[in-house]
Amino acid sequence: MDFGDFSDNIPVIITIVVLIVMQFFLRRKRSPAMSNLGIVQGLLSETRLNLRLAEVFSYSRPGKKFMTTTWKLYQNKLEFMDQRLRANVSDTFILLEDYNGQISSAKKFKSTSYLSSIDVDRLEELLAETQEGLEQWLSSREGTEEATPKPPGIFGDFTGRS
Repeated sequence: MDFGDFSDNIPVIITIVVLIVMQFFLRRKRSPAMSNLGIVQGLLSETRLNLRLAEVFSYSRPGKKFMTTTWKLYQNKLEFMDQRLRANVSDTFILLEDYNGQISSAKKFKSTSYLSSIDVDRLEELLAETQEGLEQWLSSREGTEEATPKPPGIFGDFTGRS
């Protein structure tokens, strides 16, 4: 092994290691907790998407799974909502997770019998109520909270800006 070539590359290796370490620390600083406004906007977005999926559910068996990502991330951080809205959101997304389990079973066993217990009318009703409640929450607090954090740009990782 020729260490002469290795010693010529030490500055390049050190530069790469420093950039990787900087990248790590800049990413850790930039990940602020999502604001209440951002959480509600995420839940509202998923609710609207799920409402559309529910509308076409009976035509596309076994249907696509319902979105519950924001709910899974922030279900324990909804204290800022009033009790009625929080209960409505919880009921809706718990039902969606149950239906997602049934859809997974139907796909796994290639049988539509697992989908027979999915009440699309009840689901659409719950989703509409949740959408209305979240929209009312947003309209009542419009302009009172900080804006949702913007996603980082292409060069944001190197400059530390988001």
